[in-house]
Amino acid sequence: MGDPAGIGPEIIAKACARLKPRLADGSLSLLIIGSVTAMRAMESISGRIEEEQPSASATGVFPPVAILEAGPERTPIETGVLSAEGGRLAYLAIEKAVRLAQAGSIAGIVTAPLNKEALNLAGYHYAGHTDMLAELTGARDSVMMLAHGDFRVSHVSTHVALAQVPSKLTEPRLRRVIQLTVEALRGLGIAHPRIAIAALNPHAGEGGIFGREDIDITTPVVASYKSTDFTVFGPVPGDTVFVKLRARQYDAVVAMYHDQGHVPVKLLGFNVDPATGEWKALSGVNVTLGLPIIRTSVDHGTAFDIAGRGIANEDSLVEAIEFAVQMAAAKSTP
Repeated sequence: MGDPAGIGPEIIAKACARLKPRLADGSLSLLIIGSVTAMRAMESISGRIEEEQPSASATGVFPPVAILEAGPERTPIETGVLSAEGGRLAYLAIEKAVRLAQAGSIAGIVTAPLNKEALNLAGYHYAGHTDMLAELTGARDSVMMLAHGDFRVSHVSTHVALAQVPSKLTEPRLRRVIQLTVEALRGLGIAHPRIAIAALNPHAGEGGIFGREDIDITTPVVASYKSTDFTVFGPVPGDTVFVKLRARQYDAVVAMYHDQGHVPVKLLGFNVDPATGEWKALSGVNVTLGLPIIRTSVDHGTAFDIAGRGIANEDSLVEAIEFAVQMAAAKSTP
């Protein structure tokens, strides 16, 4: 559920309603982990959601839609208000989901948004879901991939200061991102992926005038993949690489830092009302690669400013669920 004070409960309720035919025919099951109180407040949207039976967490047998309490609520959660309690419940929900996934009781985890400030107020000092999941699963060198339809972007670095980005571009890290991106694309049914590596510097360094990272690190790595059954291009200047991705010249781009990769995905994903200038919906999926479990997420925040108003859009959550289902199916295929 993420932070129960945010839009997580509302978009979950709307996603359940939208996916009702699949839940009814047994092709999909959803286990909601978070605040039961918050979900009950959303039942006017979703209808009554069946609660977990006492033995369900032990057996891993759940009804088509079930709610599992993340933990006891110490203080009431106020919708739209940042609090340590909201951060605590968001953490407990993830922790419980990870244990169920590791036990094989669930096929994957889909996360609604949490708030980093609330999380830290609760004493959990993580930059976000990705760092938390890496620690809980014992994973190393996980990779963030954003996807909007067939527009897919992996990241060498994410939540670090811009001044630290050049030091994050190393040969081992770049190879790790490329390999995980290839595996993800194959899991989506792309047998021979085409991956472009975005340049770190303007014009890929312009022969070293604007920096040597693209020349000294990226170029030799790209050259080493000449004889593989996937194709790696680059370094491709950042001001053109995403245009080429949108033109389907590539299947994915490896971006060097957070905003380089996030901006183009979110620009495509935001649906803005031209009359008011307000955004009406956001689509797109955040996928964590390199974990021993499947994890996808919405590509937006808690939106405390609109929480509880009934206007939150569930498109990104539905996409994230569908992406997780696809990844789970690929993982279970011999």
